[in-house]
Amino acid sequence: MSFLVFLIFRFFVVVFSLLPFRVVYVVSDIFAFILRYLIRYRYNVIISNLRNSFPEFSEKQIRSLLWPIYRNITDLMVETMKGFTISPKNLEKHIYTTNIELMHELYQQYDGIIGVLGHYGNWEWAALLAGLKLKQKTVALYKPLSNKHLDNFIHKTRSRFGIELCPIYITASIFEKYKNKKVFYALVADQSPSNIKKAIWIKFLNQDTACLQGPEKYARMYQMPVVYVHITRVKRGIYEITFKLLHTPNNLLNENEITVKYMQTLESYIISDPVQWLWSHRRWKHKKI
Repeated sequence: MSFLVFLIFRFFVVVFSLLPFRVVYVVSDIFAFILRYLIRYRYNVIISNLRNSFPEFSEKQIRSLLWPIYRNITDLMVETMKGFTISPKNLEKHIYTTNIELMHELYQQYDGIIGVLGHYGNWEWAALLAGLKLKQKTVALYKPLSNKHLDNFIHKTRSRFGIELCPIYITASIFEKYKNKKVFYALVADQSPSNIKKAIWIKFLNQDTACLQGPEKYARMYQMPVVYVHITRVKRGIYEITFKLLHTPNNLLNENEITVKYMQTLESYIISDPVQWLWSHRRWKHKKI
């Protein structure tokens, strides 16, 4: 069964590779309609997340966000499919950096650099671009798929521009392996932690939120700077990346302050444009006791 799923997936990858972007976004609109009105994909999760995050919003304001949020989800789906076969030249037409000079400066000053991202904008295309634009080797930590055929395919295609994908289960050994190397560690860290006992609790979008402790832990352990990678949609199919330095090793911060800075930065972008965040994930499934 897993191989059959893989074959179907590969069929759609081939189909999307042949479609021009203008057609891809027509397909995205169709998918968005199906998810929003027919399947009602994670509808209750999205509505609950929005209500809890923006208690000042009226019900009309909340519901006005639903269609663009669903279209954001499906845009990410079809763009990810295009990303499996996109050329470097074509990728750079659709996503670019605004201040890559900051990363070049950090390359001269430090070995390892931790980059924290959110499920905001198109983080998949950003990872591909990192392999083309950064002087550092890019190591992206990810959660492997249960379907081994799919996982192997994604691992292969995501690595073709020079990034290395590493399972989150070996994070500690990866940091130790590259501790004296010029490496940029990409961590999409706005996920609900699996080990709640080690979580750092932060007030985020008006809610007590369990946060991953990894970025802070490894930044302190290996004396690395932390950079927030902001990815935003400028217009449909076009994204820009801006790097924001959150922490350098010479700054003596209080415990958990790196995590607080990261979450506050992400929160500010979500508040400014809620549509571009992935509201369908169960971010608040853990409750603070």
